[in-house]
Amino acid sequence: MPNRLAGSTSPYLLQHADNPVDWWEWGPEAFEEARRRDVPVLVSVGYAACHWCHVMAAESFEDDATAGLVNDGFVAVKVDREERPDVDAVYMRATTALTRHGGWPMTVFTTPDGRPFHAGTYFPPDPRPGMPSFTQVLDAVGDAWQQRRDQVEATADRLARAIGGEGAAPVAGVDVPTAGEPLLPEGLLRDVVTGLLADEDTVHGGFGGAPKFPPSAVLAFLLVCGDDDGYDLAARTLRAMARSGMYDQVEGGFARYAVDAGWVVPHFEKMLYDNAQLARVYARWSATTTDPADAATGLRVAVETCTWLLERLGTADGGLASALDADTPAPAPGADLDALGLTGLPESGLPGTSHGVEGLTYVWTPASLVAAAGEDDGRWAADALGVSEHGSFEGGTSTLRLTRDLWDERTRPAGVPPREGDPARWERVRARLREVRSRRPQPARDDKVVAAWNGLAVAALAETGLLAGRPDLVAAARRVATVVLARHGVEGDDGLLRLRRVSRDGTVGAHAGVLEDYGDLAAGLLALHGVDGDPQWADAARRLVRTALARFVDPATASWQDIATDEADPALARALGGRAALSDPADNAHPSGPSAATGACLHVAALFGDRDARAAAERALRGAVPLMAQAPRFAGWWLHVAAAALDGPREVAVVGPSAGGARGRLQRTALSSRAPGLVLSVGEDGAEGPPLLADRTARDGRATAYVCRGFVCDAPTDDVHVLARQLARA
Repeated sequence: MPNRLAGSTSPYLLQHADNPVDWWEWGPEAFEEARRRDVPVLVSVGYAACHWCHVMAAESFEDDATAGLVNDGFVAVKVDREERPDVDAVYMRATTALTRHGGWPMTVFTTPDGRPFHAGTYFPPDPRPGMPSFTQVLDAVGDAWQQRRDQVEATADRLARAIGGEGAAPVAGVDVPTAGEPLLPEGLLRDVVTGLLADEDTVHGGFGGAPKFPPSAVLAFLLVCGDDDGYDLAARTLRAMARSGMYDQVEGGFARYAVDAGWVVPHFEKMLYDNAQLARVYARWSATTTDPADAATGLRVAVETCTWLLERLGTADGGLASALDADTPAPAPGADLDALGLTGLPESGLPGTSHGVEGLTYVWTPASLVAAAGEDDGRWAADALGVSEHGSFEGGTSTLRLTRDLWDERTRPAGVPPREGDPARWERVRARLREVRSRRPQPARDDKVVAAWNGLAVAALAETGLLAGRPDLVAAARRVATVVLARHGVEGDDGLLRLRRVSRDGTVGAHAGVLEDYGDLAAGLLALHGVDGDPQWADAARRLVRTALARFVDPATASWQDIATDEADPALARALGGRAALSDPADNAHPSGPSAATGACLHVAALFGDRDARAAAERALRGAVPLMAQAPRFAGWWLHVAAAALDGPREVAVVGPSAGGARGRLQRTALSSRAPGLVLSVGEDGAEGPPLLADRTARDGRATAYVCRGFVCDAPTDDVHVLARQLARA
């Protein structure tokens, strides 16, 4: 019989709707039930595409005996971290404080008022070295609650005070600049680039060892940091990722991360936020590089990734879904493997587990390539894509990696000859592999539409569409922007434009938008305005920024907080020792709420002359100096915004008729500059638009660009070469 999750809009919660665990959704009712029964609360946090979440569900939450222990001794609450990032952030801080590591699934035990006292991540069904079984944990927590309540309460109090403190400790030798001092300490950005160069994996590219994540925001900063060594570091990483097993060479799009340092084997989930950021970075790289091969690679990857976003994550109403699962359903016993496109894969590598098979959709063997493409093309593909008899993945299978340049001929810039391989042959083989792969079992999709991540995608689609000459991608950006504003936007009686965080199947959820939703969606709308010139996008972005300034600034500290000041959750406030909300400034897989909002404020300030937005951006940047100095790999978007603020940012207004292509050439020239934080506004001559366009006219009827920086403007020009020189000035 379905439990309380059956009516949820979250795909992750719906995955657990038939569990024998008597799950509750997060809310005051669950905590009231725990108080009534005088039992702890078990908070289980995960997301729909999480592999180990599926594993723990199959092993424990679907087991009747284990579910009985949970139901008898606890009130069980299931949380989708992507719907409730505020809940996730608070309890992740508790988990890392208790265990020194975090991840998902996250398993947290709290008092009936929400204060955590014990936590962990994945727990197996049977004990393993250094890891108790889940039932042992349940027994131990239950025993402590019954027999040592005073110790549990004391632990909960200490932990609440600890995690409710400010997130970042002062950094030795790094002071927060005051309002009368320069915005950043002298040489900070240069020192950051030096540190990132020292952290580079000079063998494989990127940073650190296994697992290796795409450093999307850091790459965005390095492309505009003004340092050639930093730019080259970004280029090396982008080349490595484009050739890697983390990039889907058949269909486009990036997996969440690589499990090894060499980018060979991905963790197969594919997330909207990763792909949106990476598509934009690759598009910008293609436009700013002077290397023709890099330009071709960057444009190819950007276009392929945007195409994948629309084909695989596009929803019926025009939004973009959140993710594809890490696992693929296993074939049914006795299934026709040939009909399923699995010819040549080892049957021993196709276990029929309840949580599916990792990578089944994506992996190949030499025999499966021959079966798909024929003897000659299959052997050629195996050599070109790093597929061996031994295999690079489980069961003798391999992920696909480029061992030579086989870019799509259609995205190669004019005049650039192919250096290696045979693009026509690769396209033929790739089409065949795509067809065969389409018949394989496919990973499940998390269909919820998240406002913030759709904002990231709007920016990627719009800029890639402009740079690639693909008006269909720009049109897709408009569709996504229209859907999210119409469905997630809520007009308040106070004139503010509020956001709901998620929708699914055309129905918006009840959860309020968090700060990243406002910042990322505003940034996407501003990028779209710079491409298609429609003033409605800029106006909506300014309204979102105004709402963020009105509702997400802590009145006591004047700093950003992740949830609105009037929407504090009582249980989370108790978990934070009475503090109303948590603010995590660190950029991770995507920009943090504070850095995203700060970037949007800076852009709106330049576009509209909004002094309140500029002051808020400067105040936030000063506060983020310790994070940028101490942990630049977790401050990538902060660094990008800081570089923009120091540079002005550069304001470019382009006016003139959209027909004929001259206006588009000026826009592409602007986006091809390495000017940090470029603020681009475009419109018809004399049309309504943001103040940056005011009194700008097309000279002699020709599209004209106006470049301003630091309250000083260059002479207007209709020449792309002159515009490029103006934007190249330090």
